[in-house]
Amino acid sequence: PDEVTGVEITAATELEFWARAQEGNLELEELSTSQELKEQYWARTQGDIRTGLERTLVAMTEYGLSPEMGHKEVGGVKSRVDKNGGSRSIMEQLEVDWRYDNAMQAADNELIVKLIIRETFRQLGIDVTFLAKPMEGLSGSGEHHHMGAVLRLKNGDKVNLFAAGKDHFLSRWGYGALMGLLHNYEITAPFIVQSNDAFRRLKKGYEAPICIVASLGRTLEVPSRNRTVLVGLIRDIEDPFATRFELRSPNPHTNTYLAMATMLQSMLDGIEWAVSNGKDEDQLLAELSKQPGDEAEYLEKHRMYRTEDDVFTAFTDQERDSLFGKVPTGVWENVKSFDLYPDKMPILTAGDVFTPELIHSFRVAITDKWRVELEHRIIPNFIKEIRSMGCLHNGLGNPGDKERWNEIQKLRHQLMISGNGILGIFDQIHHAFNEGDYQTASDYQEHMYDAMKALRLKYHDYRIHVLD
Repeated sequence: PDEVTGVEITAATELEFWARAQEGNLELEELSTSQELKEQYWARTQGDIRTGLERTLVAMTEYGLSPEMGHKEVGGVKSRVDKNGGSRSIMEQLEVDWRYDNAMQAADNELIVKLIIRETFRQLGIDVTFLAKPMEGLSGSGEHHHMGAVLRLKNGDKVNLFAAGKDHFLSRWGYGALMGLLHNYEITAPFIVQSNDAFRRLKKGYEAPICIVASLGRTLEVPSRNRTVLVGLIRDIEDPFATRFELRSPNPHTNTYLAMATMLQSMLDGIEWAVSNGKDEDQLLAELSKQPGDEAEYLEKHRMYRTEDDVFTAFTDQERDSLFGKVPTGVWENVKSFDLYPDKMPILTAGDVFTPELIHSFRVAITDKWRVELEHRIIPNFIKEIRSMGCLHNGLGNPGDKERWNEIQKLRHQLMISGNGILGIFDQIHHAFNEGDYQTASDYQEHMYDAMKALRLKYHDYRIHVLD
């Protein structure tokens, strides 16, 4: 300790987004098929979108942001040849990364990069969205948060606080920090995942993290490559300064300032516990890697906090809920965590980083936003979509047309029509909000999403089978 002059928190974010050129007849099925085949992930960007990406990286360099890479993500469709023989971009999912900085500057840099991207692509006539889930059925956009800690020494050297060399995955401070992130995630999640759009992204099947679990790597020599966990350990045996944590749940609309503050509070809680209780690396790794039911001093006894397996293929839905904790389904379920885990709330308020007044104000703000957006944007948009699903057959074509259309009508009525004392799902949501029953509104929101998903699938099946 006498040799340490200070601690630096290093942080960075990755920014994913969708870019779309003007293309009026783009089919969702085409996008979804391309995604399933992973045609775009390793493809070379072409046309206008490639130009936009290259100009973005140049502009970032001019602003001193030190871009490290810009590349395609899994979503999108191939460029097409226009009438003049040129390559015309259609729709692609992209990612831009840049050099780490201190936590405050990292959050500032993210805002600057978003402005650069919007303006650069706008000049090319290309729309950009940073929504977490701009289209149902396609991969959402994340904004993974990376965080580490470095000690400054009197002799001018710096040491990564979390690195452990070749004998362990992490130092005792690193293990403590990771355990703190996992143990306290329920009360930090409302600051990280705070919108209807964000929860539409966090669904199983798209590598989006829905379980409170971490991956360290199967062996010390092989770094973690598990993309289904909440927290991944990034490390390079040859470069100790690379050791850091990657939180995978944030999205481009996450308030990075608040998210990183909650991460630091959680990490500090875990570090303080590990150090004050004299735990060494072996003891901490054993508790982090424990099986459900094993005794634990800091983590919860009935939970599991580490896996190197794909959480979506190695575990059933019931096993995930049991092992990693039940996943909140929406904004209201997330907000309730403040009430469900009162013993953890002092972690946020320690050092007056988050005051009770700030937490209350934040809670009111995201709850009001959830309600207004649901009642006045999501439901009206769904109504427009439902009304656009018209009858296409004339009774002389495919014998199954009538049966398929009747199934569609049942779902349309279930969502929109109220009568005989029974409210449609949309009206059930409005009624629940008017009564101040936010839990019922949240429950019906899930019913609404399920019904809309079923309706889209059935209408697609009906449309492709119509003969006349």
